[in-house]
Amino acid sequence: MSAVNDTNFNSAMFLLTGIPGQEDIHLWISVPFCLVYVISVVGNSVILFILRTDTGLHEPMYIFLSMLAVTDLGLSIATMPTTLGTFLFNAREISLDACFAQLFFIHSLSYIESSVLLLMAFDRFIAISHPLRYASILTLPRIAKMGLVCVLRGVAVVFPLPFLLKRSQYCQDNVLSRSYCLNQEIIKMACSDIRVSSIYGFFVTVSTAMLDSLLILLSYVKILKTVLSIASHAECVRALSTCVSHFCAVLLFYIPGIGIGLSVVQRFWNSSSPLVQILMGYVCLLVPPTMNPIVYSLKSKHLRAKIIRAFKK
Repeated sequence: MSAVNDTNFNSAMFLLTGIPGQEDIHLWISVPFCLVYVISVVGNSVILFILRTDTGLHEPMYIFLSMLAVTDLGLSIATMPTTLGTFLFNAREISLDACFAQLFFIHSLSYIESSVLLLMAFDRFIAISHPLRYASILTLPRIAKMGLVCVLRGVAVVFPLPFLLKRSQYCQDNVLSRSYCLNQEIIKMACSDIRVSSIYGFFVTVSTAMLDSLLILLSYVKILKTVLSIASHAECVRALSTCVSHFCAVLLFYIPGIGIGLSVVQRFWNSSSPLVQILMGYVCLLVPPTMNPIVYSLKSKHLRAKIIRAFKK
């Protein structure tokens, strides 16, 4: 327990936690976690394989989908070692450097996914509002530049966080409430001044996920405005049906985050158990990478047909 009160940065450790109060059944809880990770890794890998090998799917919509699959795969890999290690082997210790590296990948990949969802909303807006100019607007070089900007933004805004956290001393209780590291929780462990880290973390959230969500909402408002102006009911339904998969992906990504925010507010007013916030955190990171390939496989006839054909071979 010397690590708990140790102010020496180099020797301090954090202790991960699976689900507090449920340590006796962690081995059983690991079964659904293993299943979720298998579905996520296999599902996104299959999506990437199909999109890579089938030239008929090298269209803007599917290129954006491949970006989403890569991001989801990265998120699953970033949390898998510590989560399964905690539940299966009770391997709870993690060094500060490893913890900071993990939170860097988790946060940067989350913000990249938010950006990719925004690009996919833009793709649907162009396809519905300007169908004749769709191919000329979303060219391959332009898509590549947009994807590069998403990656650079996600990495750039999170890059300072590990260095800001590394400057702090950690002499508080070093037990984390989850089996992975997040910036918001690490800040609470510091016993030095954390105002800069807190303000910067808030700025990053506002300038990425919150901004992206507002722009996605604006895109759908414009899409609905365009669709409602279509005289034919059949064409209106057909246009909206192309947005179903993306709309589901947006809900899967943002609703758990909203749930976490609400649970924090309820906890502040002593009307919610901390367990709710912890479970919502797992949902936020594990459900989108698992459900996105399933949703797109079910909703996209072309992709579903290619996957079935590939498995038959």
